[in-house]
Amino acid sequence: MIESFDPPPCLLLGPGPSNAEPRVLQAQARALLGQFDPRFTAVMNEVMALARAVFQTRNERTFPVSGTSRAGIEAVMASVIEEGDRVVVGSCGRFGWLLEDIARRYRAEVRVVEAPWGEPIDPDAVRRALGEAPTKCVALVHGETSTGVLQPLEVIAAACREHDALLLVDAVVTLGGCEVAVDAMGWDAAMAGTQKCLGGPSGMAPITYNARVEAVIAARRTPVASNYLDLVQLQRYWSPERWNHHTVPTSLVYGLHEMLRLVLAEGLAARWERHRRVGRAMAAGLAALGLRRFGNAAYALPFLTPVWVPEGVDDAAVRAALLYDHGIEIGTAFGPLAGRIWRIGTLGYNARMESVRRLLAALEVVLPAHGFAVPRGEAIAAAETAYASAPPAAPPPDPHGRLAPTAEATNR
Repeated sequence: MIESFDPPPCLLLGPGPSNAEPRVLQAQARALLGQFDPRFTAVMNEVMALARAVFQTRNERTFPVSGTSRAGIEAVMASVIEEGDRVVVGSCGRFGWLLEDIARRYRAEVRVVEAPWGEPIDPDAVRRALGEAPTKCVALVHGETSTGVLQPLEVIAAACREHDALLLVDAVVTLGGCEVAVDAMGWDAAMAGTQKCLGGPSGMAPITYNARVEAVIAARRTPVASNYLDLVQLQRYWSPERWNHHTVPTSLVYGLHEMLRLVLAEGLAARWERHRRVGRAMAAGLAALGLRRFGNAAYALPFLTPVWVPEGVDDAAVRAALLYDHGIEIGTAFGPLAGRIWRIGTLGYNARMESVRRLLAALEVVLPAHGFAVPRGEAIAAAETAYASAPPAAPPPDPHGRLAPTAEATNR
């Protein structure tokens, strides 16, 4: 007889998924309602209103796609792109690759603007690419979790408007963890997920898009290749019309409602500051252990710290010891960085000093056992000091779009 699955408790300190807020899991266990029950459609309306506040937008079309964050990304791109459209994609990591792949699958003419992994995209390079030929849209990742880069987008957004191109932004990791101000930042569409800084399990993909995007998808010459990811149909479902598109996962909607409610109850600025201070503490503690940060720290995600795996240390063996002996998961890497960096996140519910202390204490035990000596008792003290003395958040370097010098740490 197969027993009921009872997973062991695990502290998820990778780039996501992260541990869910307990109140979100409780919300998802509530009694089911029919998808057209007026009491449930009232919850749908509240989800849209809450999502507008968290995205900081007035876009009417703000709702979740039923599916993981990739469903939201693909729904927007599939509905905007038609065969032969020119699409500029910014690529500086694994999820830039994803945007490129999706655009090619919908038969776009793709122009890739690249940057080394660990660096942001140069806004001037995007501007030059836009000037080469008429462009339907630009697709970029706001927070590249494969490298820990936070991409400045204001200058790129202005260039998109100058060239009458839409700006589609993957905000999967950043929504709820740092500033995402869709209207003020000039984004035409943003796509997010629930398993990162919003503090829930995966399964819903909040998206928002403005009237410019809506006009483009309404004027399509050809049907969207995917029925399920067709925004024209989805927006009719998430409207007073309640057009029957699919059976929405009501329990996941309850969970998203609670996630968004908790974000706003905490306050956007307070939540961003919590993520920033805890992330700063984690980075300080890891540095005190002798672990070197990967990438350009001037453009670092505030809640994700990528560090080089020390020479001679087995990446997988350390992660296995943390997981099975200490109940902690950290992230490995992709592509050219596979086996070479660890990605350590303090996202959503896990953006707490308790998480920092627990991982640093575990690393003090695990790393020496795998051939990397660490100073005893210094990491947690360094983290506590960094948390207590965190200065006010600084603006990104040179907001006019010129990039800071490449960090030495990018080169091993």
